[in-house]
Amino acid sequence: MSTKNPAESYWYAAYTKSRTEKKALARLTEAGFEAYLPLRRYRRQWSDRLKWVEEPLIKSYIFLHVNEREYYNAINTPGLVCYVTFEGKAAPIPDRQIEVLKLLLNEGAEMEVSNERFAAGQKIIVISGTLMGMQGEMIEYRGKKKVLVRLGTTGTNILVTVALDLIEKE
Repeated sequence: MSTKNPAESYWYAAYTKSRTEKKALARLTEAGFEAYLPLRRYRRQWSDRLKWVEEPLIKSYIFLHVNEREYYNAINTPGLVCYVTFEGKAAPIPDRQIEVLKLLLNEGAEMEVSNERFAAGQKIIVISGTLMGMQGEMIEYRGKKKVLVRLGTTGTNILVTVALDLIEKE
């Protein structure tokens, strides 16, 4: 990892072992690391009852906010596999993208997560509302127009429904 200021912290995405995201989050928190696991809440029907459950929004991913000193110690936490890399180096995620993800989940925005690769479309910018200033791509997906927000190099896309009158061409 090469950063200009070793004391400055950056967000990184890390792969977790399958279905261990919550345990990894607990271990990271216990060890004093800043970590974020975006969770979505939904109702699940069993044969005998209906229950609210929380599951990771992006399966097998957790986000770590670490500096150069914490970088290697954090990834050695049980349950974590490795950092998401681009050209062999861990790819930092801009703070704004993590803030927007947190904001979307807190606002209860209608979202879908997809690993599907989309063809590049019209670049847009949100001009009003909660997501004001957010840039993305307009795409067609299941018959609805949605804004595509890419999370760095994780290969994961988040689709958010935004009213057409709140966006304009970039």
